[in-house]
Amino acid sequence: MSDILCVTNRSLCREDFLTRLERIAAAGPAGVILREKDLSPEAYHALAERVLAVCRAHEVPCILHSFPAVARELGAEGLHLPLPLLRALSQEERHSFQVLGASCHSAAEAREAEALGCTYITAGHVFATDCKKGLAPRGLPFLREVCRAVTIPVWAIGGIAPENLSPVLATGARGGCVMSGLMVCPDPAALLAAFNNAPGRVSGSDAALTS
Repeated sequence: MSDILCVTNRSLCREDFLTRLERIAAAGPAGVILREKDLSPEAYHALAERVLAVCRAHEVPCILHSFPAVARELGAEGLHLPLPLLRALSQEERHSFQVLGASCHSAAEAREAEALGCTYITAGHVFATDCKKGLAPRGLPFLREVCRAVTIPVWAIGGIAPENLSPVLATGARGGCVMSGLMVCPDPAALLAAFNNAPGRVSGSDAALTS
């Protein structure tokens, strides 16, 4: 199983976004997080419907982001939220998703997300990245602390590349999240293969998004 979750950003794509998603899904990532939170709920609904169909055709988990009502309307199995939005959901709403994730930036936030029913979390940003220009990365010691704080899978985010995947996994993280690399690279399959063949990499567990 892949150690990489694709996080989308359609504004970075140099080709049609759905064409890019088709190529990514065909290459077999651990999952796709549809993070297009600038859209209106209606526009996100229309896009998510099409992305879910692409992911299902390739048997790749698709996790919707930021729009719980849309996720419920579409019968999505997965939802990812910033922690403030997760806190606002009722217990019944949280339990309605088979896969539930949250973005965390400390061990305390990770423990809270687990207590709220998350099946996985993302933790970052770990390395320097253009997405967080001017903000100091939290580094591998931070990631290791988060991994030790919870029993659910932790996915590192921020500057994840084939050359640093092995030390990321060595902290106890399940894998890494990649946004810009998969949105702009010439060949998504080649990039995912580079992650799979990273020096010293040891494959993660089969439980990609749940504990």
